[in-house]
Amino acid sequence: MSPETGGAGADATAPAQTTVEDLPLREDLRGRSPYGAPQLEVPVALNTNENPYPPSPALAAALARNVEEAAAGLNRYPDRDATRLRAALADYLGHGLDGARVWAANGSNEILQQILQTFGGPGRTAMGFEPSYSMHPVISRVTCTDWVSAERTGHDFGLDTRAAVEAVRRNRPDVVFLTSPNNPTGTALPLETVAEIAEAAPGMVVVDEAYAEFRREGTPSALTLLERYPRLIVSRTMSKAFALAGARVGYLAAHPAVVDALQLVRLPYHLSAVTQAVAATALEFAGELQSQVKHLRQERDALVEWLGSHGFAVAASDANFVLFGDFDDRSAVFSAMLEHGVLVREVGPPHMLRVTVGTPEEMSAFRDALLQVTADRR
Repeated sequence: MSPETGGAGADATAPAQTTVEDLPLREDLRGRSPYGAPQLEVPVALNTNENPYPPSPALAAALARNVEEAAAGLNRYPDRDATRLRAALADYLGHGLDGARVWAANGSNEILQQILQTFGGPGRTAMGFEPSYSMHPVISRVTCTDWVSAERTGHDFGLDTRAAVEAVRRNRPDVVFLTSPNNPTGTALPLETVAEIAEAAPGMVVVDEAYAEFRREGTPSALTLLERYPRLIVSRTMSKAFALAGARVGYLAAHPAVVDALQLVRLPYHLSAVTQAVAATALEFAGELQSQVKHLRQERDALVEWLGSHGFAVAASDANFVLFGDFDDRSAVFSAMLEHGVLVREVGPPHMLRVTVGTPEEMSAFRDALLQVTADRR
């Protein structure tokens, strides 16, 4: 039997095992690792800022009915422009918005990618203030947009408005990312800061409000600035407050011309009929879901107080997570917490950890584990 037809000698002519680096990759992707938080089976997972409360039986039943209805028409393409969903999202956001000012996609990351495909790209620059959401530079890079980083300052990792405006004027980026509430620090930006940066920016300004529903009372949204600044974009997600992380629904609000521009890069029929049905159904239960958000805000505020009272450095948070420390070796604390069955996140400043706000039972387990782990480390 010849090597061509198999047999013992066939392995002699088989090609060597191919790795990613053997492929004709773009040079700027060589040596990179894909983004992703650890996905581990643990009793208490508090590392990805998920909503710990699943859909209620009533919402789950409504989802099942509407998905079944959508399934009957899956032989046809979905509404390419997600018209009904965009109108429902506009109603939810308020602020005088309508469907022409709202756009939706598969998670806020696709929203951000479409923004950079439209307004960034080769020869253009995006800018952010770090530590912040780590996908902003990642998506910039994969869309061939140069990334410029400026620093957040102060103990709460907020923005110095004057320094931020100077950085924008100096670098003249095509896209500026502002994250409010910020991830991983949880801090929200004053509207005055957003407005001054929008005045100074030569291109688009994106306010990433993925955690907006968790803001403390009285903290305004950049949605109030849309009428004044036609190059301002406010992005949101249904993964957090709407407990739809598994459905992948993100959206934005902007001037209608911005929405029209984004459609130049969107893929045909990018948002499935099932996804549109799930998102529209969840919006009908917004009141119920917001009551869960209220409980999570209360749990978060209690956690911030508890961490501070036990001597941990902690940033006041407007999100559903809390950044805390100060650790000489955060990796050791992370690993020890994991041994206790509690998964948190190593992200942000090197001496800090981030914990998602979970159920009261999960937070009790977190507090017990943290005190045991740090008893001889502080």
